[in-house]
Amino acid sequence: MSSSVSPLAPKNVPNMPVIAGVHLATAEAGIRYKNRTDVLLAVMDKGTAVAGVFTKSKCPSAPVEWCRAKLKGGKARALVVNSGNANAFTGKTGRSSTALTAKIAAKAVGCTEGEIFLASTGVIGEPLDATKFDGVLGRLAETAEAGDYLAAAKAIMTTDTFPKVATATVKLGKAKVTINGMAKGAGMIAPDMATMLSFIFTDAPIAPAALQALLKSGVEDSFNAVTIDGDTSTSDTLLAFATGAAAEHGAPKISRASDPRLKAFVKAFNQVLANLSEQVARDGEGARKLVEITVEGAKTKASARKIAMSIANSPLVKTAIAGEDANWGRVVMAVGKAGEPADRDKLSISFNGIRVAKNGARDPSYDEAQVSEAMKAPEIAIKVSLGLGKGRDRVLTCDLTKEYVAINGDYRS
Repeated sequence: MSSSVSPLAPKNVPNMPVIAGVHLATAEAGIRYKNRTDVLLAVMDKGTAVAGVFTKSKCPSAPVEWCRAKLKGGKARALVVNSGNANAFTGKTGRSSTALTAKIAAKAVGCTEGEIFLASTGVIGEPLDATKFDGVLGRLAETAEAGDYLAAAKAIMTTDTFPKVATATVKLGKAKVTINGMAKGAGMIAPDMATMLSFIFTDAPIAPAALQALLKSGVEDSFNAVTIDGDTSTSDTLLAFATGAAAEHGAPKISRASDPRLKAFVKAFNQVLANLSEQVARDGEGARKLVEITVEGAKTKASARKIAMSIANSPLVKTAIAGEDANWGRVVMAVGKAGEPADRDKLSISFNGIRVAKNGARDPSYDEAQVSEAMKAPEIAIKVSLGLGKGRDRVLTCDLTKEYVAINGDYRS
């Protein structure tokens, strides 16, 4: 956790409303950090539905494996998250740690171990001493309150410079329902489900299968459209919890994601995901520029996504942006290496609305002074027009600075 907040951090932090059926508490367990909270316990009411998406890494963490197995039950009573140690690449010791953590949490909350969900973030390859949770989770279960999402978000930070929270309120049937979310992530961020740790809570009465479908769909144009450094974490976890408490106020019980009554809810749900994923991009390690890359005129949306990601993950493009240089030649390079249909002589590129290249060559009206001034902005929009079809997509990234190297050069030690 950095002492210097990213210049791209949101100017305003939303007031996070209470969600019936969710209680939060944090503590200092001494996992790795000193003098800061590093454990979060979220306790949910009985009957809470759960859904999740996880990293596609072939070397997943022990908590990811635990959650995948328990997700089949569809119900959750508690979430335990620790920062400082990812409990990844820890072999049998890691699996024993998750089992012990779940056992301690289940006893503290009064539920089965199958209703406990776990997430860990931090250093890979270091054993996690789960005995540090003994006693701590019991106290947290007793003191958990319906409220402080900002404190919860702070407890799960690692190299993040600010806590990431988002909220939305919407009508479901005749009732008002709330969606709250938090996320952590600043490095080792690349799309492959779910690009960091994030947790969504709602009081809407949505069945597990429907919630799973909503989550799987919602991440595609949010968390799966963000990259910081092209590296997918072993620990990526996105969990959604629906307590169903709003049913007492007239919200209809939803069993299908296609239920037309969900239209407004889905929009709000996706907005929360999009808000959180943008905050992750804004907090990229060492970032000074938020970069939006739009590719249009591709053969398909999927093709546009691959080209956009090729640009977003290019160190040459990202360092040029850090240097406030509108180097469209590097964008051309990234388009060409993506392996997707492209025609050099139809290609047009713009930076912050100023076209710098047209039909495969420098734009005739190119003005170096004008473009240089535009590149000083904290937010940079790169637009690439391929002229081949109707495929379009958008991804978010950030620049690559010396600070990124400094942060990651000594992260473990």
